[in-house]
Amino acid sequence: MSKIFVTGATGFLGRHVVNQAAAAGHEVVALVRPSSSARVLAPAEQTGNLTIACGDLSSRAGLTEAMTGVDAIVHLAAVKGGDYFSRFAGTVIGTENVLACATEAGVSNLVAISTFSVYDYGERKANTLFDESFPVIQDPTGRDEYAETKLYQDELYQRFADLTGNRMVMIRPGMIYGENELWHPLLGGEFGPINLRVGFKVRPPITYVENTAEAIVLATAVLLDPASAESVDDEVINVVDDDLPTNAEYAKRVSALIDAPSSVPVPLPIMQGVAKVGAFINRRAFEGRAKLPSIALPDQVDARFKPFRYSNEKAKRLLGWTPRYSLDEALARSTAPDERAAPTADSTADSTATATA
Repeated sequence: MSKIFVTGATGFLGRHVVNQAAAAGHEVVALVRPSSSARVLAPAEQTGNLTIACGDLSSRAGLTEAMTGVDAIVHLAAVKGGDYFSRFAGTVIGTENVLACATEAGVSNLVAISTFSVYDYGERKANTLFDESFPVIQDPTGRDEYAETKLYQDELYQRFADLTGNRMVMIRPGMIYGENELWHPLLGGEFGPINLRVGFKVRPPITYVENTAEAIVLATAVLLDPASAESVDDEVINVVDDDLPTNAEYAKRVSALIDAPSSVPVPLPIMQGVAKVGAFINRRAFEGRAKLPSIALPDQVDARFKPFRYSNEKAKRLLGWTPRYSLDEALARSTAPDERAAPTADSTADSTATATA
């Protein structure tokens, strides 16, 4: 197996990527910030395939040395909270540091983690097919800081891929859910003092965190296999689960398992109308300077609630991936951690073999 360097290793998704990659037999170098605990990586440590590298992406100090000798970078780190400058520093500058040090260390393979947030939902009609051909944002001013900084990050990924001899596969997961992350933004959001739940029949592009992690581990194996690397080089691959539930179905199941926030249900057409009226008033009365709730911005409403038919065909075809856990299984594993055993070397290795055959 190969040696891979993982950023964001102790994060919500990163811990599962590290644990599954180590179980599959990869030698994993996990970048862990000094302020973070590596206890969530205990399953990987038990395999004997884990090395902890202590560092912070705000600085290049020690990064090149930590990457020396690895076969690929799996870059998961990004900042989701805080103001624009915090997000830019953590996501964009952090990525610049990672890729610069990868080049210095002679690492030419990159598994780049993107997001559905960079897609331009206003450019296509509702209920049409949503796949990797979907357009990305050209003007991010109507979207949030996360989408804008992730778009800049994607541009950095592409610059790295364009360097002679480099290979890159970009994985774009939908909304990732799992333990402590079940009530997600695609269900609704705050509108002043009220929490709204929008679009009862909309089927959001969700993916369970362990399913997503397996797709990333498979993508890494395919990229590093000389027999299959060309099939994913410079490709964008979306990751969503099968049999997506409606927002109403998902909210009902989750509410039966956790203390979900109380919310007022609002049909999507009404929310779209409210957002358009609010945007008009903001332009006419406040010259666009009024700070409106994100859920009341037209571009945000489209990005979070506009209905489409989501495809994961490319992930299945190029990676040999299928979502291992159904919605019911994923919810059970998310609310009863004892049910979530560490992946076995045999089960993960079998999936990797399928992808690289």
